Amino acid sequence: MKIVIVGCGNVGRALVDQLSREEHDIVIIDTKATNVSALSSKYDILGIIGNGASYSTLKECNIDTADLLIAVTGSDELNLLCCVIAKKAGNCHTIARVRNPVYRDETEFIRQELGISMIVNPELAAANEIARLIKYPSAIEVDSFTKEKIELLKLKLTSKSKLCNCALKDIKSHTGEDILICMVERDDDVMIPDGNFVLKENDNISIITSSKGALKFLKKIDFGADRVRSTMIAGGGETTVYLAEQLIAMGIQVKIIERDPKHCEELCELLPNAIVINGDGTDKELLEEEGISDIGAFVSCTNFDEENILLSLYVKSISQAKPVTRIHHVNFDKILKNLDIGSVIFPKFITAEYILRYVRAMQNSIGSNVETLYQLIENKVEALEFIVRSDAVNIINKPLCELKLKDNLLICCIQHKGKTLTPTGHDIIYPGDTVVVVTTHLGLQDINDILK
Repeated sequence: MKIVIVGCGNVGRALVDQLSREEHDIVIIDTKATNVSALSSKYDILGIIGNGASYSTLKECNIDTADLLIAVTGSDELNLLCCVIAKKAGNCHTIARVRNPVYRDETEFIRQELGISMIVNPELAAANEIARLIKYPSAIEVDSFTKEKIELLKLKLTSKSKLCNCALKDIKSHTGEDILICMVERDDDVMIPDGNFVLKENDNISIITSSKGALKFLKKIDFGADRVRSTMIAGGGETTVYLAEQLIAMGIQVKIIERDPKHCEELCELLPNAIVINGDGTDKELLEEEGISDIGAFVSCTNFDEENILLSLYVKSISQAKPVTRIHHVNFDKILKNLDIGSVIFPKFITAEYILRYVRAMQNSIGSNVETLYQLIENKVEALEFIVRSDAVNIINKPLCELKLKDNLLICCIQHKGKTLTPTGHDIIYPGDTVVVVTTHLGLQDINDILK
């Protein structure tokens, strides 16, 4: 497809990287020449210096031949205007990044009235992911499917874990819970294991199960399933506002530390049930005064990655709190892998996943729709949720054991008429079912792609 990306900031760069790997025809537009030249020289793409809301600039990139325009500049209003003009000029699909919490309750109205295909809010998406991590404090990562009815949790096994030296086929008899371990990271290897696979200390395992089953399983294996009752957040930006609202709704006490006194006043108005403290989140004495040693979770959410990393390292060293670290610059990802700072959130990757999901759904012509997409383990693995249609004739109405599935691919879960199944070879996929697949084959667009 021909895709025009307006805005070459962090999210724009992440999108170019993802979409170029899937061999789309990409055009980038930005007002800064340095941003355009840096990306166009690294990737085989066309770069245009200009205003993406300008009709003449859009004509220069032949907007009438584009399939999709994605506006991810730093201005919500400019992104919306880019989409409106592109829709009128080229009649293409459009996606806008809209971050301001003021627009949150108006998103659907704006989308419909302006004819925008999709509105993405990176801060809200990041807050949703952090809230899931706090719900499961022992998990390193948490991804959700089928409207959070199914969870994919990543855990690190310690020497004390009941799962160490246990074969996967024996886990149900040990725990009594119907869970599936769909992926294992061991050193630098990523494996989609079979029933004979034996787990070892320091393995990172990914389990998939229902939301209710996840909590039961974590308790059975003594994996710290106790509920978080209090959370401290350093930084009072948009992500913090969205996150605090969710945590308060979950019955979790929230403390926010913010440097700017005027912004503290705004936070008090927006979040009357939160405790807002005017101060420096990197001040050790302040953290101790506010009870950091007794807090259940700590979220490093300032505007500076270095601060967030140091804060999480410090909190990890002095308390049992679950640290969550928000990082904007993806250049740190390999370094962070070797640091013990708990869960790390990259908002730009989350945004790219949302948009990539829409792009693949646009390409689907038969068989299914991609409803959810997660890129895992430095983009080596993908977890996808498909809604199966009646024209997926090679998949439906057959026992799974008769399907010739690709290697390194696992059907992890089937949701049929509201019931969640951990599939066996005798289970059957029917039209209307939701199917969750984990695979090292990147770029699947349709349920039929799981076959050899």
